[in-house]
Amino acid sequence: MALKVVANRPDPALLTLPWAQPLEEWTEHVIPLPRGLSRHVVRIVRLRDRVYAVKETVEEIAFREYRLLRDLQRLGLPAVVPQGVVTGRTDRSGQPLPSTLLTEHLQFSLPYRSLFAHGMSAENLPSLVDAIVVLLVRLHLAGFFWGDVSLSNVLFRRNAGGFAAYLVDAETGELRPELSEGMRRHDVTIATENVFAELLDLQASESLDHQVAAHEIVELLEERYEALWGELTGVEEFDADEIWRIEQRIERLNDLGFDVEELEIVTDIDGDTVHIQPKVVELGHHCRELQALTGLNVEDGQARRLLNDLASFTAHHDLGREDRTLVAHRWLTEIYEPITAMVPPEARGKLEAAEMFHEVLVHRWYLSERAGHEVPIHDAARDYVDTQLPRKPEESAVVTALDDDLADADLDGR
Repeated sequence: MALKVVANRPDPALLTLPWAQPLEEWTEHVIPLPRGLSRHVVRIVRLRDRVYAVKETVEEIAFREYRLLRDLQRLGLPAVVPQGVVTGRTDRSGQPLPSTLLTEHLQFSLPYRSLFAHGMSAENLPSLVDAIVVLLVRLHLAGFFWGDVSLSNVLFRRNAGGFAAYLVDAETGELRPELSEGMRRHDVTIATENVFAELLDLQASESLDHQVAAHEIVELLEERYEALWGELTGVEEFDADEIWRIEQRIERLNDLGFDVEELEIVTDIDGDTVHIQPKVVELGHHCRELQALTGLNVEDGQARRLLNDLASFTAHHDLGREDRTLVAHRWLTEIYEPITAMVPPEARGKLEAAEMFHEVLVHRWYLSERAGHEVPIHDAARDYVDTQLPRKPEESAVVTALDDDLADADLDGR
């Protein structure tokens, strides 16, 4: 059977990979990255300047997941980007080998086990919960039933001190025009069961403090899911003379990072009561605002942080009456770009530029508190690069295994 590659952006270099070998025997082009537990064999390979995750699976499942990931990409949802499917593999004796799914490796992302291996404490667990809740709610709003919600099936990227979560395994997923209440509830139940087991596993491996109550963390997950889902989709009723509450609802959603694309407004027969319900909401309010002003494309939490600093810059220089785009350009060229350029080339794999800028702002606050006066931001940035950045682990392309107990696990958290 001839080797067949189906790819949305064909890379000729893919043909140079050792397809006649089982994936577990690959050594050429393979780069060891932080890894998580998986039911599949996965390897991450570097071909020139591109990095791919390659997963062995059944042909039918590979194509199904490939199409689902492409659908999620078209919908703008946070998931790894599919690159292709390879079928028709045989070993040197002519025996068939499993098909493979290729996805683009998500830069500056880590599986949850690696976060704890990098020293993350239990205090950060609510941030992880918030990230997976936002991901799950966004998927449900789009009609995606996950079917296997877990920390293991997510990659996390730093997001202004918190995290943003990306789906990495859509094998059990299903995309529908709309999810039923039962399907949503089933996904949440799966999430609580899996996360509970994963937290206990972390405690068993001494990666998480045994005093952490795993049941309280999963209760928090369920509570925050219900709160966010209710805010984004709930019906609100008020008197007709309280029309200002429409704008208030939109502002609350904007504060959460969501834009309201469509809002249903219904009055009763007498026009005395108004019902409003968001029908289409999309995360990225701050991202879109920052990108329109500066061209920067960052996570939403990072965008909110940068917009706040832009507002402080505007007030400090009394530029409130100036064109906002011109002010943003000045902030970009005088503040953001010079500070992010301070990172030496050998340290640029530690943090994304926007996350580094966020950490500089936090560092500046501590320095100013210690000094009793405001420390200039460029001075704070130089001190951060000299004293704090060297301690940060490499996150864009970690090239050593993190610990022995993960050495036989498959890569990239699948």
